[in-house]
Order: sequence, then C-alpha cells, then structure tokens
Amino acid sequence: MNEITIIIITYKSEKIIYDFIKKIPSTIKTIIIENSQNHQLKENIEQNYNNISVYIKQNNGVSSALNYAVDKIETKYFLQISPDLEFNFEDLNIFLDFAKTKENKFAALGPRFLEVKEKSHKQINQDVQFGKIESIHGSCMFINKDAFLDIGKFDENFFLYFEETEYCYRAKKKGYFSYQINDTKVRIKGRSVDLESENFSNILIWHFIWSKYYYYESKYGKIPSILIFVPIIIRIILRLLFYKILKDKKNFEKYKFRLNGLISSVLGKKSSLRP
Repeated sequence: MNEITIIIITYKSEKIIYDFIKKIPSTIKTIIIENSQNHQLKENIEQNYNNISVYIKQNNGVSSALNYAVDKIETKYFLQISPDLEFNFEDLNIFLDFAKTKENKFAALGPRFLEVKEKSHKQINQDVQFGKIESIHGSCMFINKDAFLDIGKFDENFFLYFEETEYCYRAKKKGYFSYQINDTKVRIKGRSVDLESENFSNILIWHFIWSKYYYYESKYGKIPSILIFVPIIIRIILRLLFYKILKDKKNFEKYKFRLNGLISSVLGKKSSLRP
C-alpha cells in the first residue's frame, strides 16, 4: 500500500467525506483537494488523520484539481476516487497486481460498477475477469504516475465531464490501453451535492454538453463535430419552443442552459460557468 496515494476531489462534500475517509487504511497516504474553500474541513481532517493532507484550491474543475494533486504525490501509483462510492480499499492490491502484470503500460484501471445504467456506465462483459475498455469512469481511476505524465495530464479546459474520456483516448493513441477489472466492485451511494442548491442541476447540464462538444472537436475536428451536433441544436430549439408555449419554466430553463453550453463550446469559449 505504500506505493499508492489516494486522491479525493471534494466540493461541498462535508456530509459524506468523513464517513468515506474512515474506511481508508491509515497506512495509505491520501490527498484531498477541497474546491469549495472549506477551511474548517481541512482543519478537522488534518487534526484527526496523520495520513491525510487537505489542500484548499480555487475551483477550476476536476482536471485542474487532479493535475494539482498528482504534482504533490511521491508514490508510484494513485487512485482518484469520488467520496460518493462504496469501495473496498483491500481491492487496491488487485489493481496493483494487475498493473505489474502489464509492466505499468496502461492508461488507467477501473472497477466494475454495480447497479448502474448501461447508458451512463459502459462496461465490459461481466463474465470475464478483466478486459480493455475505451474509457475508465472518472470517479474511480487507478493510474501509474509515470505513465500519466508521459501521456500528458488531464486537459484543464474541461471543468467537468469527459476529461477522463479525452485522457483515455489520447493515451490509446500513444499505446496505453485502459482496463476494467471485474474483481473490484464499487457502488454509487448518492451525490455529495444537493442538485437543487445554486441551480446546480442546470450547471451540470451546461458543463456536460460543453465538454461533450469540446471532446468531439478534439477527436474529430471542427467541421465534422458541427455536423454531428446540428441535429442536437435543432432538437434543443424545438424543445425550448415547446416548453415556452406550455409555460413550463423548469424545463425551459434546463434546455436554455443546454443550448448556451453547446453554443459556447462551438464558438470556442472557455468552460466558464461556475456554481
């Protein structure tokens, strides 16, 4: 375990982070990047856990936070994990053993997610022990630091969503594959942030579509990506008209955020919307 550092990125996660870090063995170094400026959280954790360091950072997104954390670690491997997951930390040995069989020539390793929809979590056949996969879900990624630096860090233009997809795609082009290990299993317990607070749900919608287009453009180029997204833009506009007629304010706002996020990305504007 002394070869691994745990990285946790938090944003208003106080109601779940304490229960999560209790399960981390005290022998494993852990870094928390706190994006919501919660200085009391830092004080509470560092007073009670000798193996955990908390860094307060301006909220520039997941990519920026992860890159910042990786610069702090001294171990050969790191596990980036979300505190809203149930994870058995003994399974780190499974990741570690598999990494060594691949002689560290991999982009990322990930677990099998239980009780999730196929649309949101694409996974390999559950009947095999492990297999290659296009992208590891960003909430739980086991990575070799040297490989991460060779591939290139996460693209900090992403604030949220698709940063791990772009990383795994870029890694594959350099000969680093990603693998799902079915012997390790995780379960999502729930969200750490109330989606109704600060209009957070619509902010997530904005970032999802912004990042999706940005990823497509980086992969396919501008013209093919615009052609792919034109039907999406038309559907969004039709939905806006429909909900405007119905005076459905909630859904109208939802699709307005979706359209604004997509147009911003197509125009090459930064992923600037913040809670």
